[in-house]
Amino acid sequence: MDGDAFNPECPTRLVLDRIGDKWSVLVVLSLRNGPRRFTELRDTIGGVTPKVLTQTLRAMAADGLLTRHVFAEVPPRVEYELTPLGQSLQAPIRAITDWAEEHVNEVMAARESAVGS
Repeated sequence: MDGDAFNPECPTRLVLDRIGDKWSVLVVLSLRNGPRRFTELRDTIGGVTPKVLTQTLRAMAADGLLTRHVFAEVPPRVEYELTPLGQSLQAPIRAITDWAEEHVNEVMAARESAVGS
């Protein structure tokens, strides 16, 4: 079954909600070079609370975008890694991120002029 993002009943919108979430985008970018522990992700992303990061990681795992590996060590070690499905998001997310970084000044200037008018 193919999706139709313009159909309000289509689950494609749920997928867009997940991949359009800023924290999910930053997690995908943070995991591009391989597995990371929770603290590494939190420190790399910056500005995300542990609660929100935990919720994001759980939701992404439930959507099949990443896996959570628990190692039987003391203290326990947990690593997160993109699945092949999650890895397939890297190119489109990188393209959007590159665009945002390239045009941030123009967007901010437009926003400021809209507020002043």
